[in-house]
Amino acid sequence: MPMLSNDAFRDRSPDQVRVVVFGATGYIGRFVVKELVQRGYNVVAFARERSGIGGRQEQESVVADFPGAEVRFGDVTQPDSLADQAFDQPTDVVISCLASRTGGRKDSWAIDYEATLNTYEQGRKAGMAHFVLLSAICVQKPLLEFQKAKLALEAKLREGEGVSYSIVRPTAFFKSLGAQVESCRKGAPYVMFEGGELASCKPISEADLACFIADCVTDRDKANQVLPIGGPGDALSARQQGEMLFKALGKKPWMISLPIALMDVPVGVLEFLSQRFPALQDTAEFGKIGRYYAAESMLVWDEQRQQYDSAATPSYGTDTLEQFFERVVRDGMEGQDLGDAALF
Repeated sequence: MPMLSNDAFRDRSPDQVRVVVFGATGYIGRFVVKELVQRGYNVVAFARERSGIGGRQEQESVVADFPGAEVRFGDVTQPDSLADQAFDQPTDVVISCLASRTGGRKDSWAIDYEATLNTYEQGRKAGMAHFVLLSAICVQKPLLEFQKAKLALEAKLREGEGVSYSIVRPTAFFKSLGAQVESCRKGAPYVMFEGGELASCKPISEADLACFIADCVTDRDKANQVLPIGGPGDALSARQQGEMLFKALGKKPWMISLPIALMDVPVGVLEFLSQRFPALQDTAEFGKIGRYYAAESMLVWDEQRQQYDSAATPSYGTDTLEQFFERVVRDGMEGQDLGDAALF
């Protein structure tokens, strides 16, 4: 591992380490803020003036949600806003949990690359020593715009001098596997592709992932590393996930398997039309996103063998998908918003 050029902050007590978190009101970001506060860090949670999906969350509710953290508001797309609102004091660590809400082409590059790069560059000016990026394990096979944007940002971190980095690439989140809970509860079948064995993952909870990200602040072994990470246990296929869901529902499994080729025609048509009608570009991208997640495993990709490797995908944490399904069957999907495009 390369020598760390400026890691003295790792030897200080947490209350003397200033950590600024971007994407603080997002699905993972809010858990990261709470975990850092619990560990005693001097935490700044940065949010939009109206945050959350559809901008429904007002400033007062954001402040109330983060006791123990200093909450700042501004615009990550504007460097001056970051300089004034986030980096008006020397900063040790920046954690970016920023992500495009929709996965649309322009939005992906605006947020996953440009806005995140703004936080990195402005952080450097404030003396930042370490940058933690929440990326995604699926960037290993980049076919989508948000994946390409994240990879471009990862490259910037590797090229930078004087600042160490931790690039965290998690597998599937629990929320992305909960989209069929309500439909199956109401009597609909669980829909999967190619017998449910085409794609697998090691799902990780928001709380466990937040703990792992917080570990990256002071763990020297995680500095200047790309860190794929999954939840506890073996990888689960779509079929196994469906069986687990019906067990939580207390119902006999009813699952329908479709050929993945069924998605290819509409996705291909949308892609063709988007070349002629730019207004359809994001719609075509959403179709490609759905096709990608139906066909690709969220595991470490073995380039040499050209296959996904469950054993090579690290496991972390204690929360299981079975526990998640039991909880949402009991309490509902509150807090598990699926994004503005309802695809992730």
